[in-house]
Amino acid sequence: MLHNLCKITPASRASLRPSLSIARVQLYSSFNPADQPRIRIGSTAPDFTADTTKGKVAFHDFLEKTKQWVVLFSHPADFTPVCTTELGAFSKLAPEFQKRNTTLFGLSTEGVESHNAWIKDIEDVTGGNPFSFPIIADPSKEVAFKYDMVSEDDFHKLKDQMVPTVRSVFIIDPSKKVRLIMTYPASTGRNSAEVLRVLDALQLTDSKGVVTPIDWSKGQDVIIPPTVSDADAKAKFGEFKTLKPYLRTTKDPQ
Repeated sequence: MLHNLCKITPASRASLRPSLSIARVQLYSSFNPADQPRIRIGSTAPDFTADTTKGKVAFHDFLEKTKQWVVLFSHPADFTPVCTTELGAFSKLAPEFQKRNTTLFGLSTEGVESHNAWIKDIEDVTGGNPFSFPIIADPSKEVAFKYDMVSEDDFHKLKDQMVPTVRSVFIIDPSKKVRLIMTYPASTGRNSAEVLRVLDALQLTDSKGVVTPIDWSKGQDVIIPPTVSDADAKAKFGEFKTLKPYLRTTKDPQ
């Protein structure tokens, strides 16, 4: 059962936020489970076009034009406590993601007007720091459906009810490939530093051909893949340690 702090009902939603005019929402054309994309590591991220707090975005066009990485993450609803802390934390870290050629996109199944009103609360909670990244409006629930961002119970309500999304995280590279998937229940806040850490690991693997061990963070030793011979490892990385024939470490080649 969802924790009371995160339980979203029409009554609780109305009591948490300012009065907002609600336009009639055109629902996504198909919520047939057979039509839902099966997303795996390495899948092409589903395309969509949506309004955001920074204007309309055509997702695949955005990736093609900017050549950026994307962290796409959903939150259950605006004007809720855990979500406010999460969006605030990601906002504070936004400059670090920008240094890594990465754009953040938040999302819930609510409209731009609600998102914009809620941003003011997030800025208050984070000490007035300007909120810098776009939040996707998904009242039609198209993106929530395509990326499977809802619980089992709420999946069956997509056709006729507004539903909260779970805390999904997707890291998507500039070639539109899904590189990481994490899913948290609505009651549990995420670790924003972990999202940044795995982004560093993915980008290091792509650029240097190494892999990262348990609890790795930037600057620590990395692992040379077993597919690389000792001779090639010496030529490419210089000194390395052999702990086992299949486990060799070297300095972070960043």
